[in-house]
Amino acid sequence: MEAPETYADPAAYGALAKERRELEPVVDAWREVRRLRAAAEEAQALLDTETDQELRALAREELDGALEALPEAELSLKKLLLPKDPNDGKNVIVEIRGGVGGEESALFAASLYRMYAMYAERRGWQVAIANLNETDLGGMKEVSFVVEGEGAFSRLKFESGVHRVQRVPETETQGRVHTSTATVAVLPEMDEQEFKLDMNELRIDVFRSSGAGGQKVNKTSSAIRVTHIPTGTVVECQDERSQYKNKARALSILASRLAQAEREKQDAQRADERRSQVGAGMRNERIRTYNFPQGRVTDHRIGLTVYKIDAVMNGDLDEIIDGLITADQAEKLRQEA
Repeated sequence: MEAPETYADPAAYGALAKERRELEPVVDAWREVRRLRAAAEEAQALLDTETDQELRALAREELDGALEALPEAELSLKKLLLPKDPNDGKNVIVEIRGGVGGEESALFAASLYRMYAMYAERRGWQVAIANLNETDLGGMKEVSFVVEGEGAFSRLKFESGVHRVQRVPETETQGRVHTSTATVAVLPEMDEQEFKLDMNELRIDVFRSSGAGGQKVNKTSSAIRVTHIPTGTVVECQDERSQYKNKARALSILASRLAQAEREKQDAQRADERRSQVGAGMRNERIRTYNFPQGRVTDHRIGLTVYKIDAVMNGDLDEIIDGLITADQAEKLRQEA
């Protein structure tokens, strides 16, 4: 990085700076393990040779402290040395769709979007809506948005699946609790170099964007619909005023969807291999329940229940996500053993 030719090349310097940031925690963890091992060896050597009782007591205290701290330090190093998900550093495309429950499912989808947007704000990430299909009551039949920021995919990738809500809907007049669902898909954002799209396989339509009740109507035809003819995959993008920006965003989302479909196909072909329980991300899995009458949120994959539903819906997701990451690391360590 200090070489003049590297310093003068922003791209090369940036790549090396990123690599250094990734390596620093590993190096620091290894240095701590090495320090504790050396301290234990020195203390044991002193105990083996020293006759002075006061020095022996100090050596015993040093040895006990090093041996107590060493397993946790070695575990931290092992976690850092686990194979990295190559997509962890990417931005994220999140797609939320109302499921079972009619209007209430659309309102729940809107609640989930708000939850993730507030979580992104807590983490210092940027959120940009790509496509939004609202209902007259303020729900969201579907919403696609991009989350940009360091570590976004590494933390949000466990959110894929079916989310279930149990609450009294705003439209319920008799106070009965209803159960509704919404599906969440989390995709790493792909660029053209990572997933090539054959433009001959695409149909691109231009139309006027619109919102619920005639709101957010764009007077110009800037909204874009891209159809991948071989698979029938359709992506719409109408949030930007610029037709060019909408097209670029739609192509990026399409590439991400097709890449995800290819990954799922490969996973299915390797079904005999052992895979992590956490993070499989299958959309037909019920992964989490939000029970408003009891004030609890339960993640069924790891059996974690927290009784702070208001905080969770306001973006306080770290306890749940940290639990999922810990479980994922534990499974990987078990498989590596």
